[in-house]
Amino acid sequence: MGINIVLVEPEIPQNTGNIARTCAITGAKLHLVYPLGFKIDDKSLKRAGLDYWDKIEIEEHSSLDEFLKKYSPEDNNMFFATTKGKTKYTDIDYSKMNDIFILYGKETKGLPEWLLEKYLNTKTIRIPMLPTLRSLNLSNSVAIITYEILRQQEFKDLQETSKYFDR
Repeated sequence: MGINIVLVEPEIPQNTGNIARTCAITGAKLHLVYPLGFKIDDKSLKRAGLDYWDKIEIEEHSSLDEFLKKYSPEDNNMFFATTKGKTKYTDIDYSKMNDIFILYGKETKGLPEWLLEKYLNTKTIRIPMLPTLRSLNLSNSVAIITYEILRQQEFKDLQETSKYFDR
């Protein structure tokens, strides 16, 4: 069962670096959908991902249209994370899903409106938050939803106990 984190036009290199680190630690695949708001060799991006870059599977896509042609929302377990979502991310049963795709939009605008309108009632998910604030940080959102999926799948293939005190 694989988790695919899809960043659509990310703008902040530190967020992408932190997300890459989350992908490395959890075994999730990272998809980067262009255009990016930074160069892929950006120092901030590399610093935020630490020494995990060689442990991440990354797939790059020239555009959102190209990504959606390759991975159709209708044919895949695909969800769109958005503050405009209809369903709480915890209300989805991910436990038996294979190859889950979670798409996240750019930090300043989110996912395109046309995409959200098309899938608003079927594939949008949201993290509950106070109504007076705009949104949670992108890298935090990715971590929250990724770990909910992993929890529901009983943390398959992840080490659940500390190796430091198992002596």
